Amino acid sequence: MLRAFPMLLIVVILYNFIAFGGGVAGHHDIAGVLAHGVSIPMFSKDIWTITLGDGLMLLGLAMLFVETVRATRNSSRELLNHGLSMLTFVIALVEFITLKGFSTSVFFFILAMTLFDVVAGYTISTVAAKHDLSLSDGHH
Repeated sequence: MLRAFPMLLIVVILYNFIAFGGGVAGHHDIAGVLAHGVSIPMFSKDIWTITLGDGLMLLGLAMLFVETVRATRNSSRELLNHGLSMLTFVIALVEFITLKGFSTSVFFFILAMTLFDVVAGYTISTVAAKHDLSLSDGHH
């Protein structure tokens, strides 16, 4: 069942935890919370600052990579994963449009990753299924 779980849901849940669990929604500006980070001095004497928002987006990209690789498999679990990924996208879209604290660039990019996951998942699965069918027919 864990293979059917959409990995990007982890990032959406983490953002929800920050927005709701941290008391941000309705009380404080979430942009300020997402801007907290650590500064790393570089050899060039520049200071590289990694924020909480940057970390969420990096985690989202890593989860998107995992989802893209998983989309190459054809099984009933992957069909369930595609359905749950679509549900994750719809929930994130509704949150982005309607909830206070979710209309940020960070959450927009997370939302875009969930959309990419849905489109890429269905596209890759369709191409892989056509490839499998063409191999099983004895053609090519």
